[in-house]
Amino acid sequence: MTSTIGSAEPTTAVPGSSVDTLRFATAGSVDDGKSTLVGRLLHDSKSVLTDQLEAVEHASRNRGQDTPDLALLTDGLRAEREQGITIDVAYRYFATAKRRFILADTPGHVQYTRNMVTGASTAELTIILVDARNGVVEQTRRHAAIAALLRVPHVVLAVNKMDLVGYEAKEFDRIVEDFAGHAAELDLPGFTPIPVSALAGDNVVDRSAHMDWYEGPALLAHLESVPVGADPTGAPARFPVQYVIRHGEARHYAGQLASGSLRVGDRVTVHPSGGTSAIEGIDVLGEEVREAYAPQSLTLRLADHLDVSRGDMITSGAAAPALTRDVRAAVCHLADRPLHVGDRVLVRHTTRTVKAVVKSLAAGETGLRANDLGRITLRTAEPLALDDYADSRRTGAFILIDPADGATLTAGMVDLSEAAATI
Repeated sequence: MTSTIGSAEPTTAVPGSSVDTLRFATAGSVDDGKSTLVGRLLHDSKSVLTDQLEAVEHASRNRGQDTPDLALLTDGLRAEREQGITIDVAYRYFATAKRRFILADTPGHVQYTRNMVTGASTAELTIILVDARNGVVEQTRRHAAIAALLRVPHVVLAVNKMDLVGYEAKEFDRIVEDFAGHAAELDLPGFTPIPVSALAGDNVVDRSAHMDWYEGPALLAHLESVPVGADPTGAPARFPVQYVIRHGEARHYAGQLASGSLRVGDRVTVHPSGGTSAIEGIDVLGEEVREAYAPQSLTLRLADHLDVSRGDMITSGAAAPALTRDVRAAVCHLADRPLHVGDRVLVRHTTRTVKAVVKSLAAGETGLRANDLGRITLRTAEPLALDDYADSRRTGAFILIDPADGATLTAGMVDLSEAAATI
C-alpha cells in the first residue's frame, strides 16, 4: 500500500502534449466480479500478452475449470489465487487506439477498505460494481461514500451478472434507483449506470445483443470518451519546494508544480514566511522556458534572496492558500494501531512535515481503527498552506505519520469550510 494519498504523478497532459491517460479504479463488494470484469476488459481489448493468457489457461485447468478464469489476470498474489479474493491493490496498464489507462483493481472486503482509498485517491474515475442478484449492499454504500469523500470526478455504476437475472431491464432499473438515492445523500455529483456481464462479456468491450433496451455505451467506450483532467491554467499555482540547489550565489528551487502555471516575471509569495519576489527564471529538463504547467517538474530562480527551504510553498495569483495551524479534515484510518484524541503525530503535506496533536474527533468517536472513516481536528506546531480538498486533491490532502517508527497512520482530506481561523 502506498504511503500517501492524492500525490501520485498526475496523468493530465500539459498544453501541446498528445498524452491522454485515464487513471481509474474498481470497487465493489466481495464476489461482485471486479477481477473478472478487469480480466474481461484486458482480454477483449487485446491487452493481454500470449504468455499471460497461457498461464491463466494453465492455472484454470489445474483448478478444474473448462474456460480461462479471467480474474487470475489481476489476482496476482498467491493468497488471492488460493482464496479467490482480491487482497491488495492490483495495478494494470493498458492502452487502446484512443487512450492509455492506469487501472487499480481494489479489494472488496471491508477489512481492506484502506486499500480502496489508496487505489482511488488518484483516480479520475471509479467503477463501483454491484451484483445484479444482490443489489446495493452495505459495502456498495461504503465505496460510494469513499468516492464522494475523495472527490473522484467520474463514477460508473456497473451492474454486473446481468446474465443471472435474465438480462431484465427492471432488475437494472431497480438497482440504479436504489443507488441514486444513496448518491444524493452523499452529495455524489453524478454517476453513469451500465449493465454488464463480465463473465459473458456483455457491454464490457462490445455492446450486448442480450440487452437491446440499454441505449448507452459499452464500458470501454465510456472509458475512452470520459473527459480527462482539467485545464492546468485554470487552477491557482501551487509549487511545493522539494529541494534547494545552490549554484554559486544563485539558489534554484526544485519540485513539481502541483497545480496551475508559472511564468517568468510572475509575482510570487513564499509560504509560510510570506516573503514575496518575482520569478527570474524557469528550467524544465535542463532547458530554460518562459512558462511551466502542472504537473511538470522544474526549478525556479527568484529575483530576490529569500529564506526558502524544503517544505515551503511558492504561489502566485490572488487565490492564496489558507495558512493555518488548525486543520479539520475527513479521514480514513489506515493503520492497525488506533488513533485517539491527544495522540502526537507528524503531518506530511506535499513536501512539508510538521508535528501535530490530535485535538478532537467527530462527535461520538472515541478513536479511529483500521478502515474507519471519520472527521478529525489537528493542531500543528507550524502553519501549513492548505487548499480545500474539493479544490485541489494535491494540496488539500495529507497523511499522518507515527513519529516513533515512521509508519503511515491516516489519510486526510482538508475541509476548509469548517477550518479554524486563519493564522
